Amino acid sequence: MKKSTVIPSVARKSWAIDRSKNQKNPKQKSQTMNYTEKIKESATFIKSRLPKNPDVAIVLGSGLGDLAEQIQNPIVMPYASIPNFMQSTAVGHKGNLIYGELGGKAVLAMQGRFHYYEGYSMEQVTLPIRVMNALGISTLFVSNAAGGINPEFRVGDLMIIEDQINLMPNPLVGKNMEEFGPRFPDMTRPYDLDLIKTCKKIAEQQDISLQEGVYVGGTGPSYETPAEYKYFRIIGGDAVGMSTVPEVIVARHGSMRVFGMSVITNEGFNFTHDFVNDENDVVEAAGKAAKKMTVLFTEMIRSL
Repeated sequence: MKKSTVIPSVARKSWAIDRSKNQKNPKQKSQTMNYTEKIKESATFIKSRLPKNPDVAIVLGSGLGDLAEQIQNPIVMPYASIPNFMQSTAVGHKGNLIYGELGGKAVLAMQGRFHYYEGYSMEQVTLPIRVMNALGISTLFVSNAAGGINPEFRVGDLMIIEDQINLMPNPLVGKNMEEFGPRFPDMTRPYDLDLIKTCKKIAEQQDISLQEGVYVGGTGPSYETPAEYKYFRIIGGDAVGMSTVPEVIVARHGSMRVFGMSVITNEGFNFTHDFVNDENDVVEAAGKAAKKMTVLFTEMIRSL
């Protein structure tokens, strides 16, 4: 990245002090804010630091944050500087929100996400998606590192996510947020068919091979047992991970177009006597495939 502008993590504290003049306990005010107010506060903070509204949002998963290095003229906002954002504690998640240009479009990229297994509520996990929606962003790209449970998959493969299976608490449980979407949003096509078609076309032009399949989202943080891998395959899964699904549900609730891609980082169908799932191996495998995913995302965004 070039000419990077970094908003220091202390900015959150300074901003809060400016906002809390004549208030006895600003921390208490933040704690008593309702969810809608937190979304608006975060969106206002981010928007005030951007030269124009982003066209596209991107969520980068484990080991895939290097795509953000290709963003031109970046403005980097550490999550610690943004009101109501949590901290990424997972390996391979750098914890920055980055604004800049990719594929000739203004983008807002999460360099790392929040997970349910980190102890965050579903509202906290999906707050960035609500904020993106509040900023007027209508297209979301999501990515993740996933375990392959389709025996045709190999480590390093890129899988277009065609559909998903949710094995986590649904983030829409509770009072419906009417300002974003209906009580019962349709999930027949969670991933946009036109974006999938565009990706396939670009992949063919760039000579990049792709897999397609269904992503199973579980809570984690323990990796799956062999019996669980088998079960996920039986119910229709091709890859499994610990993220993405709640973000997509919330994005679709807000009528955002979504494109998803998994990098297959381990094979959950061939268990040798010394087989072990390891988070560092996952991050390394994702990093090796990140270049191909960067090409696809960049050209897809350019075509929008």
